[in-house]
Amino acid sequence: MAAAEQIKSLIKSFGEGDESRFYATAMQIAASEARKGHIELAEELKKLIDKSKSSKSVVKRLPVNAAQKELNDLLELVSPQIKLKDMVLSEAVKDSLMKVIHEQRHLDKLLSYNLQPRRKLLLVGPPGSGKTMTAHALAGELGLPLFVIRLDGLISRYLGESIAKLRLIFDAMMDFRAVYLFDEFDSIGSTRSYSQDVGEIKRVLNTFLLQIEKDRSNSLIIAATNLPGSLDSALFRRFDDIITYENPTSDQIEKVFESKFAEIGIGYNIDFKRISELSLGLSHAEIHKICEDIWKDSLLYGETEIQEKKVIAYIKARKKDY
Repeated sequence: MAAAEQIKSLIKSFGEGDESRFYATAMQIAASEARKGHIELAEELKKLIDKSKSSKSVVKRLPVNAAQKELNDLLELVSPQIKLKDMVLSEAVKDSLMKVIHEQRHLDKLLSYNLQPRRKLLLVGPPGSGKTMTAHALAGELGLPLFVIRLDGLISRYLGESIAKLRLIFDAMMDFRAVYLFDEFDSIGSTRSYSQDVGEIKRVLNTFLLQIEKDRSNSLIIAATNLPGSLDSALFRRFDDIITYENPTSDQIEKVFESKFAEIGIGYNIDFKRISELSLGLSHAEIHKICEDIWKDSLLYGETEIQEKKVIAYIKARKKDY
């Protein structure tokens, strides 16, 4: 059964109307039951959670206090739908992520020896290379909820307000084990020597450095950026691992096309090597989008075979700005 603290947190969050915390705790309970081998119970709990989220009948909650409401405005709860097997990654990136997953799955054993598992990750690479998807996959592998930090809600023009908000987020990391994603991290992590930076941004960066240094939660903290060169040098040593992503190779693209076209379930006569070489320079996200467009066409227009010329046309359309 669920731990006493989780049950208390579930009841408390329901009474206070804290929906994000309620669903996060419920997902933690389901994940815990799955790890214990109670697969049927875990699946039933997940179905009940999904049904509750999609229900049109919304139960009126008691008003939440100001701090809780502000936290809800800062964190977007996302239900992860993918796992690592759904991604095509370089061996180096895959090995780094598998090490994180392995250490997290043996969290209790490491902590019993006063050892900390890898859980503070900086992901760097071009747009669409799989950084955000990695946060989803790690949450899916570990059965944890994913919270995306809304950076637009974090930065305030009022002195000290952004710092208070950032502390709220780190307090939440301690209270609720989950994956916390700071996407487009360079917006708060830029080097403090930039003369054009406003004072509030510098104070937020200093606070982040302090908070991540002293953080002893069991949550995963993931920061993702397209611009590692703009980050303050003091940030890099605060992370357990810095994982570098690149646009996919021809072989990786070929694997994506083969896998996705097989999922569509209709015939095809494709020279995968040719279309993969034509796709070089596109990101993982763009390759997946091409496959999605092909799938939609097959459904909407009743196509019974994937035509190579159509795939090439979609590739060229994606590359028109290159």
